[in-house]
Amino acid sequence: MEKKDKIAMLEQSLDRKLTTLEMYANRPRKWVLYLAITLAIVLLVGWSADDIHFTGLTATGTEVAKGVVHGVFHPDTDLLFGTGDSDVPYLLLQTMAIAVLGTIFGAILAIPFAFLASFNIMPKAVAYIVRILILMIRTIPSIVWALMWIRVTGPGAACGVITQSVCSIGMISKMYITAIEDLDTHILESLDAMGCTPFQKIRYGVLPQLTASFISTTIYRFDINLKDATTLGIVGAGGIGASLVQCLNSRRWGMVGSFVWGLMVLVLIIELISTRIRRKLAHGE
Repeated sequence: MEKKDKIAMLEQSLDRKLTTLEMYANRPRKWVLYLAITLAIVLLVGWSADDIHFTGLTATGTEVAKGVVHGVFHPDTDLLFGTGDSDVPYLLLQTMAIAVLGTIFGAILAIPFAFLASFNIMPKAVAYIVRILILMIRTIPSIVWALMWIRVTGPGAACGVITQSVCSIGMISKMYITAIEDLDTHILESLDAMGCTPFQKIRYGVLPQLTASFISTTIYRFDINLKDATTLGIVGAGGIGASLVQCLNSRRWGMVGSFVWGLMVLVLIIELISTRIRRKLAHGE
């Protein structure tokens, strides 16, 4: 019996090896596809490089680069640690406030957009219309939105909040849609079989599946909005960007260095906190 068992095991092992070899021999040959992709990339790089001509650094550009580097290593400490409304701490708090409000409003407004655009919840005709609207929002850059809204609200932080809220809807709703369409419907069917009300199905079947994904997406968008808030200040939408541009134009490199240091420290702190929160939501660490 032992010999027969050993022979049977050897035969099974040989069959597995043959099956593996057959699968490897029948593997899909995609070298033509890979070659075509490589050629397409080479052609795109060549075409792009042909239209871009680098003529070297201008004298003004070199001066600005040297000035910024000098300012970073010799920042204006009075501006960096001051408490006035034109000092770095106040402008950083204003920038962060714009990002916080813009993210919260955008995340809340994105929820109905996401549910209306989900194929597993709404009819396809309605979902397609809402998705086209979301796509239209996403195609317009934040700077363009700021230039439009600044005509409505005037310069200031309010313009930055409205701009970031609208821009956040486009990205956050797209991520929300993915989470909604990945819902485990078997849980909802089980709750339905138990006689749960629609509110109970949402409370115990939908929200637990979506909460972590929604919070993680919102935090990720906040990281983006925090950096965008600096850029929006350039066009007068509040925050630290406007003061930074004024200092660059007037060649006040020490003040430029103070703003740069403030931004770097703020972004690093927010990045560490948001990464820790996202890891906690994803892995429970």
